Amino acid sequence: MTYPIFYSLQHCPYAMRARFGLMLAQQAVMLRAVVMKNKPPEMLELSAKGTVPVLLLEDGRVIDESLDIMLWALAHNDPEDLLLQQDQEKSVAMFALIAHNDNEYIDWLEKYKYAKRKHQADELMCRQQCELFIAELEQRLSKHAYFLGDKPCLADYAILPFIRQFARVDRQWYLQAPYPELRRWLNHQLQQPMFTKVMAKFPLWLECEEAFLFAG
Repeated sequence: MTYPIFYSLQHCPYAMRARFGLMLAQQAVMLRAVVMKNKPPEMLELSAKGTVPVLLLEDGRVIDESLDIMLWALAHNDPEDLLLQQDQEKSVAMFALIAHNDNEYIDWLEKYKYAKRKHQADELMCRQQCELFIAELEQRLSKHAYFLGDKPCLADYAILPFIRQFARVDRQWYLQAPYPELRRWLNHQLQQPMFTKVMAKFPLWLECEEAFLFAG
């Protein structure tokens, strides 16, 4: 039996997001672990952007955007209704929340990480821009256990890797910041057995030329 080929980097938040989608959909793939300083030629032939994740389907199609990989997998199998197909209003709100994360928050998160690392004067401003989104999530979580209600949806998993990064930029500040519900939500997610599976480390493809069955 053949499976789609999936190029992944363990700690990349986009690859992490894609792995969540595959795991939640129970979609088996052959995972090829890579590092960005030594990219496999086969991966570059599939996707000129040269970043992970990259998914090569059995019919030859290539999906190289993390959210698209999540949607492809869940379109085939969504046992927990993470796409909220039974609630159109919530589904619209869910995709709007993911768009806010992807189109605004992540840009400020990258600037915040860089400013912290380089000890730049605009670190506080960058963090405050991130907090506009963080505060929205805190408000949502003050009403429900998850972003869109009392059970997780696509947004919880699509956004999680980037909230995890935010929490790690300035750990001391984060732990005393006025976002207790966000901390509860993140801690709960990180303690789930699924997170351990999603973050499993695999030998590098270019070193062993061996792919590993993932999510099957």
